[in-house]
Amino acid sequence: MGNNFICPRCGNTNPKYIGYIKGQPYCRFCIAMQGKSAERKTDENNFATVKKLNYKLSEEQSKLSNQLITNYLNKIDTLVNAVCGAGKTELVYAVIGMCLSEGKTVAFAVPRRDVVIELFSRIKGVFKGKRVVAVYGGHAEKLVGDIVVLTTHQLYRYHQFFDLIILDEIDAFPFKDNRLLNSMFLRSIKGLKIMMSATPSRDILNFFKQKDRSILELNTRFHRHPLPIPKVIRKISFLKYFYLVSQLKKFIEEGKKVFVFAPTISKCEILWFFLKILVKNGTFVHSKCKNRSQKISDFKGGKYDYLVTTAVLERGVTFKNLQVVIYDADNEIYNSQTLIQIAGRVGRKADAPEGEVIFLVNKETEDIREALETIRRKNKHLQNML
Repeated sequence: MGNNFICPRCGNTNPKYIGYIKGQPYCRFCIAMQGKSAERKTDENNFATVKKLNYKLSEEQSKLSNQLITNYLNKIDTLVNAVCGAGKTELVYAVIGMCLSEGKTVAFAVPRRDVVIELFSRIKGVFKGKRVVAVYGGHAEKLVGDIVVLTTHQLYRYHQFFDLIILDEIDAFPFKDNRLLNSMFLRSIKGLKIMMSATPSRDILNFFKQKDRSILELNTRFHRHPLPIPKVIRKISFLKYFYLVSQLKKFIEEGKKVFVFAPTISKCEILWFFLKILVKNGTFVHSKCKNRSQKISDFKGGKYDYLVTTAVLERGVTFKNLQVVIYDADNEIYNSQTLIQIAGRVGRKADAPEGEVIFLVNKETEDIREALETIRRKNKHLQNML
């Protein structure tokens, strides 16, 4: 058999991932991604002007938003490197509107389903009158719209489809370092891409430093308050647990909501098993919870005071007056980027811009020190502006 087969879906050419049935080649690399593909209909373009969008931007956000439009007009791919809570989603509304006014199709892709659901609601509320569809596992009845909000896993359905694709959380699992998902992302693009992150890798930064690409930075949150600097609390053995119980009760008595992060699913469940005995009105979530979305919604609605969670909630969620404790923050699963992202859950609202982040550890790691240094450096940039 020849080894010149190219998978039409993911572009794989590696013979290691190519099998044969009755002499016909097939790709084992993307075989799990089965389902109908989107068909672009040329007679459905809507060139109507997008109505005035009802949202506010800070001075820094406005400058970056305008630069995104300039880059779009000049056909330049862009990386948006913006701190947690900078309002990255709002930054791209104007360029989305311009693309739609030309009758073109936009995608907003993120790695995680929970974030797709929240983004879909927000974007649909802004772009009223436009067809906004959400596509994720178990929810793929409608594939085509003016704006498609989807998980990166669903990009296999779109071949050279999107005139503009916005990919947020580029450093998040499962997209990060996933060759298949990265291939699907690139093959879905017909026009330009905007990639966004608060913690881009060195490789991504170097890629966008090349000719005909652009990096736009935003080192301040939209409300212009500093990022919360985590407190590193060192406790050993059971003392760590009792400190957590005491801190949880303190936050709850002050009327504050709390995320308690655990490094693994098993530790999440064990921690919850012990916490629920002494601290009432909480629950737990992780990637294997079938009712995860309902629990998060109930937390947002005030049913629970605290959530014990894995990194499934490290990104894409915003709650007012939230406090964060990372239990075993010195675990090897937490690199500096993850710690920064989790810390970035705190103080995201303009009417509640402050809060506490606690790294509860046995020892301080290099990743913890790097995360603290990065946050301090970003805050220094804000002080210099004021």
